[in-house]
Amino acid sequence: MIRRAFLTGLTMCTLLAACTPQSVPYSARTTVILVRHADRTGEILNTRGLARAARLPQALADYELDAIYSPDIARNLQTAEPLSKALDLPVTIIPKERAGATMTRAHPEGTVIWIGNKGNLRTIWAELGGTGEAPQAYGEIGVITLQSMGRRQVRRLTVGR
Repeated sequence: MIRRAFLTGLTMCTLLAACTPQSVPYSARTTVILVRHADRTGEILNTRGLARAARLPQALADYELDAIYSPDIARNLQTAEPLSKALDLPVTIIPKERAGATMTRAHPEGTVIWIGNKGNLRTIWAELGGTGEAPQAYGEIGVITLQSMGRRQVRRLTVGR
């Protein structure tokens, strides 16, 4: 009887662990760059946005990126395209839910970029423990570097017009 209760409890714990949403690993030393998609008109980038997206590779020249992430939204993918071509890295489309955990688990010692939208940038910023406001304006870049003992380093950059 005790053995059966133990096995049942162990099975339940395993099932609950499998269903629990992933969180950012405490041991991750990931640098996550967060960028809002470039300027748009409607659902696609306008002339200013295309020019800003073209300058993104130069703005991030100091970073050796391991991956480019984005939700499946046209303006985000358009913003990522020049960076993807310049670095010969594909854009990996992932759901915006728990994106911080997904990226840091995939690259626990790496550097990644998320090209997103206002709402998911705020969510990921909070998920990663960023201080201050998440990048929200066109051309604003937020960089969060996860460090030992749960510390975070935040840096802000811009991509000019």
